[in-house]
Amino acid sequence: MGMSVEAQIRVLIVEDHTMFAQALQSALDATDDIAVLAVAPSAADGLAAARTTPPDIVLMDYRLPDGDGVETARLLKKEHPETKVVMLTATGSDEVFRKAISAGCSGYLTKDQNIDQLMLAVRAAYRGDALISPEMLSRLVGRGADRTQPGHDLTTREIEVLKLVAEGLSNAAIAKKLGIRLATVRNHVQSLISKLYAHSKLEAVATAVRGGIIRYGE
Repeated sequence: MGMSVEAQIRVLIVEDHTMFAQALQSALDATDDIAVLAVAPSAADGLAAARTTPPDIVLMDYRLPDGDGVETARLLKKEHPETKVVMLTATGSDEVFRKAISAGCSGYLTKDQNIDQLMLAVRAAYRGDALISPEMLSRLVGRGADRTQPGHDLTTREIEVLKLVAEGLSNAAIAKKLGIRLATVRNHVQSLISKLYAHSKLEAVATAVRGGIIRYGE
């Protein structure tokens, strides 16, 4: 028996390519725990749909006919702070990636990812975890540390937690790995996000990698 609509992860798809949007909707609706509320072909339609029924997750195309997905995500997050946005793009542009995390996106995936990866992105964002392809994160490596940058005052434990976040571990998995309480992990995560002047786990990881605080793949 499937889950009730109230118990499902409510998703809004903002995508102007009809075939891609329909394929994505069909795949998500075929799961027991995800329900697509609407498919919007433009930024304006996406914002209107979110106002009608606020979704848990928005899968946002970067290139839209009436604007870009980053600015739309920023506006949507301002109106619905609890809604998580996963950016979908045909390009792996570093500039777009940085704009997306600055706008508060919880995930960033290129459209060549398989449907299973998209499912993981939706579920990870819903849990409050970040999801980014390893290729994108690895491209942020290479800049030296700067003690004047955000995050210079992170504690040893916060850096340890941050490294595990960068590896894609959920808060629960981090708690188990470190042998500490889940509430303690959440406190560390909130603290490191604040110290890195970030709006999300994803932005915190990206800022830390760019600043040389953590190294990808270490």
